[in-house]
Amino acid sequence: MSVIQTVVNTVRNWLNRNKIKREILVNVEKLETRVAVMENGRLEEYMVEHPEDERLVGCVFKGRIQNLQDDLQAAFVDIGLKKNAFLHYWDMQPDVDAFLDEIDDGSDDDADDKSSGKNGKNGKNGKGKNNSKRRGKPPRLTTEEIHERFKPGTEIIVQVTKGPISTKGPRVTTNLSIPGRYLVMMPGTKTRGVSRKIGDAEERKRLKKILDRLLLPDDVGLIVRTAGVGAKGTSFARDMRNLLQSWHELQGNVKNLRTPCCVWQEPGLVERVVRDWLTEDIDSVVVDDESTFEKLRDATSRISRRARGKVRRYDGAENIFERLGVERQLHDAFKRQVRLKGGGYLVIDETEALIAVDVNTGHHKCKGTQEEAILEVNLEAVEEVARQLRLRNIGGLVVLDLIDMKSRKHQKQVYRALKDALKRDRARTNVLEISDLGLLEMSRQRHEESILSMLSSTCPCCGGHGVVKSPLAVSIELQRQLTSLLRKADAEKRPFVPKIVIAPAVMQRLRTEDAQILAQLQAQFNTKLTFVSELHRHPESYSILDAESGQVLYSSGAGKPAV
Repeated sequence: MSVIQTVVNTVRNWLNRNKIKREILVNVEKLETRVAVMENGRLEEYMVEHPEDERLVGCVFKGRIQNLQDDLQAAFVDIGLKKNAFLHYWDMQPDVDAFLDEIDDGSDDDADDKSSGKNGKNGKNGKGKNNSKRRGKPPRLTTEEIHERFKPGTEIIVQVTKGPISTKGPRVTTNLSIPGRYLVMMPGTKTRGVSRKIGDAEERKRLKKILDRLLLPDDVGLIVRTAGVGAKGTSFARDMRNLLQSWHELQGNVKNLRTPCCVWQEPGLVERVVRDWLTEDIDSVVVDDESTFEKLRDATSRISRRARGKVRRYDGAENIFERLGVERQLHDAFKRQVRLKGGGYLVIDETEALIAVDVNTGHHKCKGTQEEAILEVNLEAVEEVARQLRLRNIGGLVVLDLIDMKSRKHQKQVYRALKDALKRDRARTNVLEISDLGLLEMSRQRHEESILSMLSSTCPCCGGHGVVKSPLAVSIELQRQLTSLLRKADAEKRPFVPKIVIAPAVMQRLRTEDAQILAQLQAQFNTKLTFVSELHRHPESYSILDAESGQVLYSSGAGKPAV
């Protein structure tokens, strides 16, 4: 008996050593709510929400079509915001494929459609996705039909799929989806299916039986989310009742509220954490706010007693993110230069067109060959890039400038490593193979602004360029204008005593490197140059005045703010 017990304890200790500890930390403050997902103390996911900012993604609006633009193949819809919403023609009719391919932010809830035959999405032969004719998929509306059915002024129900970014308004669709804990409800379709990420055949059969027993209106579809694995039938029934309640509330708002208006609001960050993140592999949820703690306890108690027991209250004097090392990791993660464990580093730049990531060897040390060292750095880099994309919530086109690899085998290894690292990303991604120039191009689904864009504004000093003119450049420009004014005064035979107001850095340059040039200028035009340094003047700004009259004869960078 003692031998068996020893073996059991050994196995248990081994499992505990290899088990990844996952916890969710929630920091609630007056102006900001932050959520961090940690794995063995390492920051893996990060979300921020400001109470004063209205969350648009996922919300349903009753809007009015303003105009149709065939050249863009899109309609613009007034939903009550500053900018009209963009509605593509292909998003103007319910589409089962859209639900099957893109449900739940395109993350983990792709499903087999029960209405499309025994073999699910791929039809009878299981080949490819473009078998809409076999599936009986309705043809898309033609441009003429859209103009006839959706005339300007027509009211329409739409859901926001992408929030306003930069100068662009939100993007919307008529394909509505309301997510619950275990189910996603899709009004306007008859789809019933199970997430393709649920691979166990027996579990899929069980879930499909549960779906068959759920009583639904004819025009409402359902898909089981991955959180539904192992859940009881009563849990699905409860989740469906909550979803139907939301649907009836939405319908009531559509009838009673004036256009344009929001008819269904996506829950706040804390509620979404319970709905989307509190899975079986989460060990604990630690909250530092009493009211949020109680709210989370109430929400999790409707899931299970076990889930309720995972919610803990943090009441330490130190900020929870400081206490558990999140703040330091956030500081390191959001730098332009991100260090890798092996000594290499990434340089990440967000631009209007794309995200550029440069991979550098830095101080990386490897006992093997140079090719092996480059492979190690690139493998480590793509793992960190996948993490950075999630943490920063950056999307669109991403270009990785990897260290050049001669071996095609190594290139494929790095490509596969990035694909594997992106599997945990909830946003849809598309990765191309490494090009002949050593560039790896990929795209990542973008629903809203990145964390950096959300928490920062354009620098008033450089205007977003990241650089300002050097003292040398400003000195050259200043001397050019000053010489021009002196020559003009000399030609007109009038006295001119210049007074130049400049920034401290430029003054330092004029006193040292350019002192002799200025002395020669004074002698050439027989005048006296007076320089005044203003402590808070913009580095690029300077003014040339007439010292006697005080008149400003020339000014550069006058509109630029003080520093």
